Amino acid sequence: MNVAYFISRRISLKAERTFSKLIVRIAIAGVMLSLAVMILSVAIIKGFKTEIQDKVRGFVGDIQIYRYDLNGSFEKSPFIPNDTTLNHLKNNKEIAAYYPFATKPAIIVANGEVEGINFKGIDRTYNWDYIKKHLVSGKIIDFTDSTKSAQQILISDFTARRLMLKTGDTFIMHFVQNPPRKRKMTIVGIYHIGIENLDKGFVIGDLALIRRLNNWQANETGGIEVRIKDFKLLKPVADDVYSSLELKLRSRSVEESTPEIFTWLSLLDVNTNVILTLMLIVGVINMITALLIMILERTNMIGILKAMGMPNSSMMKIFLYNAIYLVSLGLLMGNILGLGLCYLQQYTHLFKLDQANYYLDYVPIEVHFIDVLLLNLVTIVICALVLIIPSMLVSRISPLKAIRFK
Repeated sequence: MNVAYFISRRISLKAERTFSKLIVRIAIAGVMLSLAVMILSVAIIKGFKTEIQDKVRGFVGDIQIYRYDLNGSFEKSPFIPNDTTLNHLKNNKEIAAYYPFATKPAIIVANGEVEGINFKGIDRTYNWDYIKKHLVSGKIIDFTDSTKSAQQILISDFTARRLMLKTGDTFIMHFVQNPPRKRKMTIVGIYHIGIENLDKGFVIGDLALIRRLNNWQANETGGIEVRIKDFKLLKPVADDVYSSLELKLRSRSVEESTPEIFTWLSLLDVNTNVILTLMLIVGVINMITALLIMILERTNMIGILKAMGMPNSSMMKIFLYNAIYLVSLGLLMGNILGLGLCYLQQYTHLFKLDQANYYLDYVPIEVHFIDVLLLNLVTIVICALVLIIPSMLVSRISPLKAIRFK
């Protein structure tokens, strides 16, 4: 029989305690809160990064292909992609979809207000899944009738509120070129992305309209948007796409086109590491304090066991077993609290955010089993290793003095 384990069970939380009973409960609560905060921190940061990435990716794509020239304006020069480029995009197993697009600066005049905007033209191959999820009202552009589709437009709710427009309204859009051209547009849908630069800066319309305004050929385009299957593979896929392009073309990833957002997201990892480190320190300090108090309270027992011939190593195991039991109890309660709050927020969106500052109107949550498992393993391993040091205090206790200790 494992004597150290047997004794540790007898002096565990169920045993009658004096002063240490309160301290042990505080230590368990400390471990519980530390783990709960760590679980919440990782889930919130991952959820936040995923939501923001999806917002940006959904609107501008993962990779943009455009013609390389010295044109410094927002409106890109047209090109016709060759068969080699198109075949490479089609045969790349990591690419989910690709479609042509073009942009053109314009001015909206409505209800006595004037608003500068970038007109983004797309065609019938465009994947509307993302925009549909963010439609506030109306519908997407109907490309079955090419005449009607050229007059249909989607605008953001920011632009709609600013210009006092709603679904079904019409307005005059002036396209910036020489000479300027104007068209009457009908709002078929209003969307809300939640990222100010995108909501303020873009409207979505028919690519064919840009082609007619610029006198382009039927298959000319201002760029190609590429969406990949796994965002974690963005860099290698972007490098592969770039290497396969003809000499006149260039490409850039969404991280390169919106560096301010992705740099900000990368800084969140630093915050997460700081929080995890602080919470581990809090949990470890609580457990060290509890273990030292348990040892001091059991000084008389230690002296008796030493007098009976129990070695120091076995004596250390008694308190290590007890401490690991308390840590495990704290971890169990921490998992219940942390995961409970995570799922509560995930399904109710109880805690809100200021969307103007955080791009989201609620705290996002993304829970992964492997993250929770690693947090539990790291916590219990670090606590077990650190607690070896205070448990060595039993080796310095004299049996004679300990038995006489009151």
